Amino acid sequence: MTSQLVAFSLLALVYSGAQAQQGANSRQQPEAVRAVVEQFLATQSAGLPGQVSVTVGAIDQRLSLPACPAPEAFQQPGARPWGKTTVGVRCTAPAWTMYVQAQVSVVAEYVAAGVPLAQGQPLVPGQLVMVKGDIAAMPNGIITDMAQALGRAPTVSLPAGTALRVDALRSQAVIKQGQAVRLVSRGSNFSVSSEAKAINNASDGQIVQVRTTAGRIISGTARDGGTVEIVL
Repeated sequence: MTSQLVAFSLLALVYSGAQAQQGANSRQQPEAVRAVVEQFLATQSAGLPGQVSVTVGAIDQRLSLPACPAPEAFQQPGARPWGKTTVGVRCTAPAWTMYVQAQVSVVAEYVAAGVPLAQGQPLVPGQLVMVKGDIAAMPNGIITDMAQALGRAPTVSLPAGTALRVDALRSQAVIKQGQAVRLVSRGSNFSVSSEAKAINNASDGQIVQVRTTAGRIISGTARDGGTVEIVL
């Protein structure tokens, strides 16, 4: 009788252990969610310059969700996949969605003011320096190629050490208000030139309005060399 009782107790323990293991396996494991988030952010930031590192935040161990065979990571429209960010993870069947905090650092060289920069003055090489830092923690539009800054002018005066952004610089005007310009009208098989006068300033590639010798006002694309291009 005693041996039968012992055998029954052992069977009960084995069964309980199997049930507990089955219950654990039927729940979504946090490690799998972390791996999905990490892979998603690594893929999204693959084209960024510099050294990228991804740190996924802690997942609440008390969270109990059904195991998902294929969890999918996503981000809300407009969300940045770098810096401090949030990634959603969802499952189609069984249906659930959760959100995970993460930090993506991108250590790269960026262009900064080596000396105080005056508003409206075109930039030259001696005024700029390359600095290494986490560009993911900075505003959008940080310039990482010095060629993108040279020849452009700050829209406001900037102190030394300021990281340069695309929206803080403007290109020099290739056409100025009142300037005589050459108006070039291009078609599929022809090109016609005429004289006109610029009504406003414009940088290369910007839209400029001109007044023709007949008094008509026409809009075209400003080009270097005092040319305004119209594609018919």
